[in-house]
Amino acid sequence: MTSIYTAKTPLDDHREQFPALGNKIYFNYGGQGPMPQRVLDVIAQSQTHIQHIGPFSTEVGHWIDEEIKTTREAIASELHVSPQTITFTENVTVGCNIGLWGIDWQAGDHLLLSDCEHPGVIATTQEIARRFAVEVTTCPLMVTLNEGDSVKAIAQHLRPNTRLVVLSHVLWNTGQVLPLDKIVEICKNNNSLLLVDAAQSVGALPLNLAELGVDFYAFTGHKWLCGPAGVGGLYVKPETRESLNPTFIGLRGVVVNSEAQPVNWRPDGRRYEVATSSFTLYPGLKTAIAVHNEWGTSQERYQQILRNSESLWRQLAALPDVKCLRTSPPESGIVSFQLTNQTQTNLQLVQYLESQKILTRTIANPNCVRASVHYLTLESEIEQLVERVKEFCK
Repeated sequence: MTSIYTAKTPLDDHREQFPALGNKIYFNYGGQGPMPQRVLDVIAQSQTHIQHIGPFSTEVGHWIDEEIKTTREAIASELHVSPQTITFTENVTVGCNIGLWGIDWQAGDHLLLSDCEHPGVIATTQEIARRFAVEVTTCPLMVTLNEGDSVKAIAQHLRPNTRLVVLSHVLWNTGQVLPLDKIVEICKNNNSLLLVDAAQSVGALPLNLAELGVDFYAFTGHKWLCGPAGVGGLYVKPETRESLNPTFIGLRGVVVNSEAQPVNWRPDGRRYEVATSSFTLYPGLKTAIAVHNEWGTSQERYQQILRNSESLWRQLAALPDVKCLRTSPPESGIVSFQLTNQTQTNLQLVQYLESQKILTRTIANPNCVRASVHYLTLESEIEQLVERVKEFCK
């Protein structure tokens, strides 16, 4: 009897570091990425190390300082910025709040955000409007997914008193990638600051924030970077930092004198940090970044994401009862689609897929199914997702 043997690929070997990928087909990287085993191990080892030495000992304090330093450097290297520009946060929402609340708002100021932003960001802008008599309006970017000019749409909605523009680099619902370099330019020419929700871009797109010139870039480590939940960051452009007041205030963000009295803010990104954090998660994020870089550069990872998203998009678009939101191959790892058969709902499809151990999610606006592919995604997994969707639609 002839046996059929399929040789393992380098990606197969690499994927073995991710235990969560062994018993399911995962298309939820845009929600939360599965952690490598080395990340799980280093977090546990860090907890044990701290308890062994003494949680509040001088030695542990030095260990924490070193982990903060090296993790900040790892993040900065991914974003191609100076470590001094990075503020540690828990997630994207905290980073956005630092940028939104740190501006010295005046009654009559204008804040512009896109119509594709996350509810957490929208709610924050609504409260700023209520407290400070700031006018908040939205710019229609959803309609530019397949045609139209997103930059022109933003430019048309800018006003002379627009203090801040808030938008996502990769729109979380449709996967559209906005041309940030052009948007930065029109905001700069209008004397408007730009805050970017980077939940779906860090770990997915190759980035150089120093070249982009964006003012604020809020990100997390638990999505496309596949790090632990609870560690994120905020990049603040050095020229913008001096005019951004701290939103949360604590010991890590201030300079104290010999009598332990605060006398000034930290001169770098630390000024927006507070006090005790879950420091054992920091080496977890640093390790997750290292694992990805072992497979390839950020550009190489992005190119593989694009190959995977195009493959999924083409196969889904070929199904008679499926409509992909994009009419051309995606520019990100997000592939959003809808069922055209009115007898079945997107939620029912997601629930069916989960019963088959294929994890996706629904999006409310626009009403669709969102599948997130990573460089870790296999072609065989894409084919299985498409086959299950086809079966469900029969």
